[in-house]
Amino acid sequence: MTSDVVVVGSGGGALIGAYLAQRSGLSTVVLERTDLIGGTSAYSGGACWLPGSDVQQRAGVDDSTESARAYLEALLPAPFPSVVETFLAEAPTLVATLEADDAFEFEWLPFPEYFDAPGRVTMGRSIQPVDIRRDELPAEVAALVRPPVESDRVGAGGRRTLTGGQALIARALHAFVREGGTVLTGHHVTDYLVEDGRVVGVEATAADGPTSIRADRGVLVAAGGFEGSSAMRLEYGVPGDAEWTMAPAGTNAGELIEAGLTLGAAIDHMDQGWLCPGLEQPDGGGSFTLGFRGGVMVDTHGRRYANECLPYDRFGRAMAESADRIPSHLVFDSREGGRLPAIAMPEGDPEQHLAAGTWVRADTLAELASLRGLTDLSETIDRFNAGVESGLDDFGRGVDEYDAFFTGGADRALVPIDTPPFYAARFVLSDLGTKGGLVTDENGRVLRGDGRPIPGLYATSNSAASIFGSVYPGPGAPLGQALVFASLAVQHISAAEGT
Repeated sequence: MTSDVVVVGSGGGALIGAYLAQRSGLSTVVLERTDLIGGTSAYSGGACWLPGSDVQQRAGVDDSTESARAYLEALLPAPFPSVVETFLAEAPTLVATLEADDAFEFEWLPFPEYFDAPGRVTMGRSIQPVDIRRDELPAEVAALVRPPVESDRVGAGGRRTLTGGQALIARALHAFVREGGTVLTGHHVTDYLVEDGRVVGVEATAADGPTSIRADRGVLVAAGGFEGSSAMRLEYGVPGDAEWTMAPAGTNAGELIEAGLTLGAAIDHMDQGWLCPGLEQPDGGGSFTLGFRGGVMVDTHGRRYANECLPYDRFGRAMAESADRIPSHLVFDSREGGRLPAIAMPEGDPEQHLAAGTWVRADTLAELASLRGLTDLSETIDRFNAGVESGLDDFGRGVDEYDAFFTGGADRALVPIDTPPFYAARFVLSDLGTKGGLVTDENGRVLRGDGRPIPGLYATSNSAASIFGSVYPGPGAPLGQALVFASLAVQHISAAEGT
């Protein structure tokens, strides 16, 4: 097969890039290694951190490109990266381009940003795709969208109404197919085709054996990071474990990042991930968890080490600071009837957790501590409960607007642990993907170590090194940068024929 553009992967960045390329008159094929479309993007809440667009203005949100720049300038090391400046300039233009097509519709998503820094917008500036029903889509499109994580992990189907990341994937896939694009599932791309120093396609393995797909104008790699590769995680020192990642099973093993290295591509931020606490599941996996509204997280000694209400990446980084924190244990009481006082996707059944030993239950805190070997737990709970009574927590829980967002108010962020029976749920260090990858320029072109572009090769999503480095600025930052640099890559391919 030969096309103008080959897009590897089918997450948000991949599909938006494919749609824009096909719409601009470039024949485009999307290659996905699994049988379903959407990758980790389909599991996500669909938030897109795209500052300064008309969507925020329609909602009356006090957002602008200038305030977003001030926010990032406060978070990122100097000098301010030129690729971030390009991102800020392109974000509102991309949203306008997408909304000019009836297939796309966005709305403001109230969700606080992750740092109290200049330029922060109250209740956040993220946007999300509007929900869409399956019966509004062509049947062949609806059937390809990957279900939510809690359904997908047990082999169940999707919902009647597609929300969040599923809505983004469904809308982009629908628009791409409508424009005449080609989707090939079951194609595991393993390497690039190179002629005279130029990437001219990819090599893949399909159900009927090896195959080559040529790209006359360019290859856009948007196949995720290497979170699914235990070997690469170990080599580059990424915290956590491949077993605990939120990526769909059997995906995101970093083959095309490694293949880029053989071409002389530069890589960066390879020790970084989009981290989160993960509720350990009976099968050994982890579940993305946020929005803690009760209990305390303790290390293997029974000691607290951070504000449990921190944004998930920041709490994940606190977990990663010490081996004594993996695993951690969320200790909580029965004021919610034995349910986890947080949002876990998926949570799992409490009785199954208890049977598997990922949770333990006891009538007293002393007994609970004994079951887990948490020698300092009694002192920790006494100190926490005293802080609840005084309203002064050791780690400032309840002070930031992010804390109050999930608890229903700052006055409800601190609740005592005093209602038996008591529980301890084991937590591991999960992630939403790795952040390290191929270094790209303002046009999404993959760069060599000397700064020269590799002709014909472009990257975005977690296949490219994050423009935010070690920082996770707010909800939707991974998708925001993925979409923007997919758009910039396609613009360059269209204008410069991939040179």
